[in-house]
Amino acid sequence: MQLSNQALGAIMMALQESLLNQLDIVPILKGFELKDTEEGLFVTNPPTVRFTDNSEITNDDLINLATSNNS
Repeated sequence: MQLSNQALGAIMMALQESLLNQLDIVPILKGFELKDTEEGLFVTNPPTVRFTDNSEITNDDLINLATSNNS
């Protein structure tokens, strides 16, 4: 199996989110739901990168990030 361009982009977005917010990338990657397509593996629930006003990340933010990756 190979990763599709979309899946590669999802991994890069997860890495960006992890680096920007100093979060562990493992839970984000483990939450990926994958689908096998003709182009390769596709992530059906890619992460979003959050841009903020430098406010502190709360526990609610982390829960929302984890649950949005599992829905």
